[in-house]
Amino acid sequence: MSIFGSMKTAVSGMNAQANKLSTVSDNIANVNTTAYKSATASFSSLILPSGGGNYNSGSVETNVSYSVSQQGDAISTSSGTDLSIRGAGFFVVQGADGSTVLTRAGDFTPDANGNLVNSAGYTLMGYSYASGAPAVVVNGFDGLVPINVNQSGLANSPSTSGSFTGNLNSGATVVTASATVALPSTGYTGTGGTGSTPPVTTDTQKSSVVAYDKLGNTVMYDIYYTKTQAADITATPPTTDQWQVAVYRNADANTSGSGSSFPYSSAPVASSTLKFDASGNMTSGGTFTITDPKTAGSIAMDLSKMTQKAAAFASTGSTNGQAAAAVTGVTIDKNGVVYANYAKGDPRAIYQIPLATVASPDKLTLMSGNVYQANADSGVTVTSFANSNGLGYIQSNSLEASNVDLAGQLTDMIQAQKSYTANSKVFQTGSDLLDVLVNLQR
Repeated sequence: MSIFGSMKTAVSGMNAQANKLSTVSDNIANVNTTAYKSATASFSSLILPSGGGNYNSGSVETNVSYSVSQQGDAISTSSGTDLSIRGAGFFVVQGADGSTVLTRAGDFTPDANGNLVNSAGYTLMGYSYASGAPAVVVNGFDGLVPINVNQSGLANSPSTSGSFTGNLNSGATVVTASATVALPSTGYTGTGGTGSTPPVTTDTQKSSVVAYDKLGNTVMYDIYYTKTQAADITATPPTTDQWQVAVYRNADANTSGSGSSFPYSSAPVASSTLKFDASGNMTSGGTFTITDPKTAGSIAMDLSKMTQKAAAFASTGSTNGQAAAAVTGVTIDKNGVVYANYAKGDPRAIYQIPLATVASPDKLTLMSGNVYQANADSGVTVTSFANSNGLGYIQSNSLEASNVDLAGQLTDMIQAQKSYTANSKVFQTGSDLLDVLVNLQR
């Protein structure tokens, strides 16, 4: 047995325990670091060949690994731009040097330019909706841009489609145009119009819908329903129930105080004939287009879900589009879609945040700033959207906590301390034996 060998073995043991204490120190120091993944020191033995009745002591090697795939607890916050990933995946972020890396630390706040940046200075990347719904690049980071929440100025979108659902009373009185009675479709002044007042009674039903023009102005349309034909199965050929639909600009309605909107000062912007079968289901005429010459816009309307049953008239509907309004803030949903919220109108998608993953997350290369980089051991980066391809979902107003078990770290620290002390005793004993050997010549 070599005394020097036993001392070197003791030194390797002290180094190994010092490495373990270093990981414990890192873990305890980062116990409150957002999405920090704990480090673990594992040991493996190095055996030296022995022979001739002599034993050569080996040494111990240290391997440090990180529990990247172990998810930390979720912590609720008051900021809508604080994000956590519940499940697999990483945010794609960009450093100040332009390098693209991965992280789970989602404590993002807008910087001076409105870009979302976390506490380590990394900018959140995503796909823009500027050219429509984005498509993810699965094997790279092409097309990613900084997520910017500083949406200044006014925004609007014109109405292009709308729909109505409801019921037309099957028992309604059939209205026939005559010299004294005009249908709504002819209740306007000017060429082709009678200018007379059609019967706006229970025989003609009315509903209205709000739409938006290209400048973001609000435009209201009045929609009239009038039964013009009752079904007659004895006729040759048999007839069906028919209703006339006429649509006018509300702004062109009569304002004389007669109690009726007729006559309108302009022609209808749309008309159609609805036909119903014996069961009260629509068979034709349920789709038409509002063409408004004053706004140079067109709106595709869908009334195909209207029915004709023995019940009171009912009608509800809406159009898409948005009035001119300022952005009041942003929200981020579970799929990573970033919406701009407006003082008026519906939210509008402006970005989508992708998530990335690798085959072996625990093998990723850890870098300063709580970020990771793919390598040959971890596998290549695959990018997709949240809630797809095995990835988790994104939770706003939430941060992922460190996965450090503080009680376990304190236990490891005590064990490492005791082991270090024991190794030092082996070294000290070897030193004492060398003193005996040196003193033999005295």
